[in-house]
Amino acid sequence: MKRILPHPLLAAIILILWLILQQSAGLGHLLLGSLIAVGVSLAASAILPERVRIRRPLKFAQLMAVAGLDIIRSNLAVMMVLFHPRPAPKAGFIEMQLELKSETGLAILAVLLTATPGSAWLEYDRERSTVLIHVFDLVDADEWVRTVKQRYEALLLEIFP
Repeated sequence: MKRILPHPLLAAIILILWLILQQSAGLGHLLLGSLIAVGVSLAASAILPERVRIRRPLKFAQLMAVAGLDIIRSNLAVMMVLFHPRPAPKAGFIEMQLELKSETGLAILAVLLTATPGSAWLEYDRERSTVLIHVFDLVDADEWVRTVKQRYEALLLEIFP
């Protein structure tokens, strides 16, 4: 079964999304959606280097809630910087040491930092375990490092073995 459907949860999510987008659960849409879901699952097995195992699902839900609130707060902060007349924002780069080693955890952290307005994950050095982040309005680099490590990395270390 693993050869035909290596990522069943991914396939189920793809099928559900397909049916929602089609706004129909007819036999034709169900068959075509299933075919697409199996194809995506097989393609994902070729590019996913490790099995994704979420050790603590409630911590994952907490991470998503924290990240969602941070993204909303960051949207408002960037909007205030853009609309309030003051000296130009001081952009900067931060190089941060990470304890996180899981490729899935690193990918999620990269998505969270890049999805948060005002910051972007630029480069990861696997040998030194450091990440380079660009910040739109860098006021305190140490505060950024503390925030990422306490709010995101700590949770990701608990979620992914």
